[in-house]
Amino acid sequence: MTSVPIASPATRPLMPVLAALSVAHLLNDVIQSMIPAIYPLIKDAYQLDFTQIGLITLAFQVTSSLLQPLLGLITDKKPWPYAMVAGMFSSLLGLLGLAFAISYGMVLVSAALVGLGSAVFHPEATRMARHAAAGQQGLAQGVFQIGGHAGYALGPLLAAVVVVPHGQSSLAWLSAIALCAMVLMSWTATRYIALRREQAAAAQGRPIDAVGPNLSRGQIIAAMAILIVLLFSKNAYTASFTSYYTFFLIERFGITVQLSQVMLFVYLVVGAVGVIIGGIVGDRIGRDKVIWLSILGTLPFALLLPHANLVWTGVLSVIISLIISSAFSAILIYAIDLVPHRVGLVGGLFYGLAFGLGGVAAAGLGLLADRIGIVEVFTLCAWLPMFGLFTFLLPKAAPRG
Repeated sequence: MTSVPIASPATRPLMPVLAALSVAHLLNDVIQSMIPAIYPLIKDAYQLDFTQIGLITLAFQVTSSLLQPLLGLITDKKPWPYAMVAGMFSSLLGLLGLAFAISYGMVLVSAALVGLGSAVFHPEATRMARHAAAGQQGLAQGVFQIGGHAGYALGPLLAAVVVVPHGQSSLAWLSAIALCAMVLMSWTATRYIALRREQAAAAQGRPIDAVGPNLSRGQIIAAMAILIVLLFSKNAYTASFTSYYTFFLIERFGITVQLSQVMLFVYLVVGAVGVIIGGIVGDRIGRDKVIWLSILGTLPFALLLPHANLVWTGVLSVIISLIISSAFSAILIYAIDLVPHRVGLVGGLFYGLAFGLGGVAAAGLGLLADRIGIVEVFTLCAWLPMFGLFTFLLPKAAPRG
């Protein structure tokens, strides 16, 4: 297994590169989040039923989730910094295809192209962020992921302002986002190539420090399995908010759709803040402690939320978002520290799982809500953070950076 030299922790993180990756992440996720946001338009335009809508999600998720680990493994063996540009070109084609689709089949292909762009982006961008971190992996992942959270929150708003009033063809206007992202990714890739050369030159003549815990293969596999369980509990609970929070608010309090959307937007924006805070804290106290706090620490607030009034529901949702949003970066960095020679594979696997598990959880919660009601679903989901107790089983020797 080939070791990759990482910048010394004594140096400072390359903030211009991290900032560029964060903005690229924002632009990428704006495009990704546009697909579910335009489902009502597509459903009416092509006279689709909910099963056909679900197939659009499947086409997007299959390419976005399942291909990420494979692409990460390939680029681990032969890094391709400009892969992000090619991936964004795929998203651009998918965006234009959605804008001018003349059939349902073309919609499916276009959604798959957008998913492919996301599958290419995340593994390579994760590797770049790690190399630019200079030992402060939590800060680097926090900066990188805050762009994704912001993009995910902005996508539906952009769809409401641009696409809904002007129709499906107005998606073509958003191709400017993809073009800007391609330019930014080209600069980032060029800077990353130079950074790797500098690090390789600095590593010549001295042994590369061992990175990663001294664990057996079986222990690493067991730790990875625990991390996946933790990720599922986090994403399943988060899916209850991202997919059904507005329905919960409307049914429980009888508020307007607009107010419920504003409260969802606040929840998503606060999550972006939690990501960067969790990353910085993780650099100081360790990833396992952040996982403890971010998942299990959500439990008391989650249990209170289904029984609170409207004002306290808003307050509790903000607290929950702030705490639980730091979980993913801590889980991802912990996993990469277990196998630091497979950054692309681990990044692709966990980003893919984040998409896939979230989609599976959302579908399952939807079926459950049809049977028992959305308020009862939130009451049951409040116990999901209990899975944070599995953090106790993680190896204690995992490094912090």
